[in-house]
Amino acid sequence: MAQIKIFGIKEALNPIKKQLSEVIHSAVVDAFKYPPDKRFHRFFPMDQEDFIYADGRSEAYTIIEISIFEGRTTEAKKQLINLLFQRITDYFGIAPQDLEITIFETPKQNWGIRGVPGDELQLNYKVNI
Repeated sequence: MAQIKIFGIKEALNPIKKQLSEVIHSAVVDAFKYPPDKRFHRFFPMDQEDFIYADGRSEAYTIIEISIFEGRTTEAKKQLINLLFQRITDYFGIAPQDLEITIFETPKQNWGIRGVPGDELQLNYKVNI
């Protein structure tokens, strides 16, 4: 399972949401061997005055938060981060200093999905990669 939140200034984020979702999803599929039909993205386009960030960032500044079941290797998580930096920079021209990525891992039993705790789900993909 991967739930992804994307935050940015609305004037910069809104025009690229569909393409950004495609790029993010491609990186998750490649790094985590994730099923292509599983996509859970939420966009949070914000007003400039509600999105406070440090100097050295531009209006393209984007935060990506990824919540996943625990179990992926360090190498798989680093591969995802590297793919996201590479693909987002290549496709959108967003500089690495304007992109922050956080992966939050929690035990499966801390999730509730389709009426059951996450550790009782029958998944069609592996988490321990």
